[in-house]
Amino acid sequence: MKTVVLEVCAPSEAMADFVETWKTGKPQESARIAFATPELLWQVLTARRWELLKALCGAGSVSIGEAARRVGREVNAVHADVTALLNAGLCRSVWKAPRRPERPCRIVGLPHP
Repeated sequence: MKTVVLEVCAPSEAMADFVETWKTGKPQESARIAFATPELLWQVLTARRWELLKALCGAGSVSIGEAARRVGREVNAVHADVTALLNAGLCRSVWKAPRRPERPCRIVGLPHP
C-alpha cells in the first residue's frame, strides 16, 4: 500500500527534513505533504475533498466525470475540488485522448510516492 502522510509543521521543519533526506540519499518510507497551519490543512482538505480522495483510493485513474459519479456530485463541483487537490499535490492528472481525439479528457488518480 502506498502512503501519503499529511502533517502540520513549521516550514523550517519541513525544509530540514527535506535537507536531511537530500544529504543522506535515503528515501523516506512514505510521501509527506506538510501544511504550515491546521487552518491551511482544513482549507485545502475539506470534507467533500476528503470524500473524493477516499473514492479515488484503489480506483486507479478515472475521469472527472467518473469521479463525480462515484461521489454522487456534479462534474463542475468535482472539477473544482480536483483542481484544488492537484494544486496541493494530493492527486495527479494526465490528459488522455478518448475514442474521439478532438475531446481529450483529464484523468485523475492518487499520486505515486
